[in-house]
Parts: sequence; structure tokens; C-alpha cells
Amino acid sequence: MAKAGKVKKGGAKEILVVGTKLKDVVKGAGCQSSGDLIDAVSARVHDMLSAATTRAKQNGRATVRPYDL
Repeated sequence: MAKAGKVKKGGAKEILVVGTKLKDVVKGAGCQSSGDLIDAVSARVHDMLSAATTRAKQNGRATVRPYDL
């Protein structure tokens, strides 16, 4: 399995969210999800984790903590 944030062949990043769970949440709110929603949510998660790892490193830590998000 590829590490989070690693770019796979073709330039796409690995999906980090469970599609069925995401769709369940959207459906539970009475809405429908578009086909590219999973990719967009996963991209946001990649961005959040990238910022969190940068913050942890700037604070001299190798451990990412919830407040780094």
C-alpha cells in the first residue's frame, strides 16, 4: 500500500477516504453525491495532512497531533 500523499502512476494521489462511508453521510443529509466528490474530499484531506505535518516539523516534533490540523 502506498504511503499517504505518495503520487501514484499518472499523477493522481491515493484516495484516503472510504467512498461508501462518505456517500452514506451525504445521503443521510438528504442529498446526492457527484462522481468526483470522493476525489475532492480526498484532496482536501491530503492538503490538511500536508499542513499538519509541516506544523509539527516547525514545532520540532515528528508526531502529528490533532491540534496540528
